Amino acid sequence: MTAPVLTGAARPSPPEGARPSWLPPLRRRLSGAPRSLGRVLAVTATVFVLASLLTFALGALSDANPAAAVLGDQATPADIARMQAEFGLDRPLYAQYLSWLGHALTGDLGVSWFTSAPVADSISQALPVDLSIAGLALLLAVLLGGGAGIGAALDNGGRFDRAVTLVCSVLATLPPFLIGIVLIVVFAVQLGALPTGGYVPLGESPGEWLRYAILPAFALSLDAAASLARQLRTSLVGALRENYVTGAEMRGFSSRRVLFGHVLRNAAGPALSVLGLSVPVILGGAVVTEKIFNLPGIAQLSLQSAEQHDIPVIQGTLLVTVVVVLIANIAVNAALAALNPAARRGAAAGRRAAADGGAS
Repeated sequence: MTAPVLTGAARPSPPEGARPSWLPPLRRRLSGAPRSLGRVLAVTATVFVLASLLTFALGALSDANPAAAVLGDQATPADIARMQAEFGLDRPLYAQYLSWLGHALTGDLGVSWFTSAPVADSISQALPVDLSIAGLALLLAVLLGGGAGIGAALDNGGRFDRAVTLVCSVLATLPPFLIGIVLIVVFAVQLGALPTGGYVPLGESPGEWLRYAILPAFALSLDAAASLARQLRTSLVGALRENYVTGAEMRGFSSRRVLFGHVLRNAAGPALSVLGLSVPVILGGAVVTEKIFNLPGIAQLSLQSAEQHDIPVIQGTLLVTVVVVLIANIAVNAALAALNPAARRGAAAGRRAAADGGAS
């Protein structure tokens, strides 16, 4: 007498309070993340303090005299001394740094020496421009560089592989501003398909934002795409030669499943690190790119402030840029921890050993 087959409708429900079947694997996957991320956060905090100290020192040790610049050439020494006391520049440097850092941690970056406008307000207006352009540039880099790297690895030694290598070598030598000029001449001047410059906020009109953002984002993405393609191609070529790939193919797994389910996951770590290193490169390239495309971003704000010797704005923009880079680094490390099965197995083994030691 055979047991009745339970259909989906007749299958008994799990007892109340039982954990879903997908929960233990998810917990095992995420269990090693807090410890590794804790180390990353400790390093990030140290880098932030050192970067803030360097940022403050660049302004404090400069020869700019804000009191004389604000008051003009007719200012008397007494007027200059009074203005320096108002700016807090008559205190020791360590006291100025601690006060500036303490206020910065609360979101108060001071006020401009020339406009008296809060620095945080000026940055909050300019930063979304850079974040949206940089986000689109990273997306284009992943799509272009990831596709080219995967295709080159699958065609190892073939024509497409050689073409990708040649194009990546050429793109690595071209600065973003030169690419931006070429894009303006081709797509804006000759074809008239896209505007030459300007910016429309994403929340105001996504379609118009894309029309204005695509050219500067594309110009900033090509160098990152080239680096990503070369690194991903190298990692995939090595991973495709591993024994587990042959074993998976012998077990009847499709090439697509082997590539995207196993090989790409194991080979994506170095490429992801390269992508994380591209964030400061993209932000640095935005200084010239924003000028070419007339973008009201944080790079232009810092450039104008440097020309005026507006130290609080310079310090604020540099500090915010450092924070953006550090956040991107944390995100990359979190993704690497999720993609690294060996690290999770090592963390699990360490916990089992600690548990066995405690039990004994």
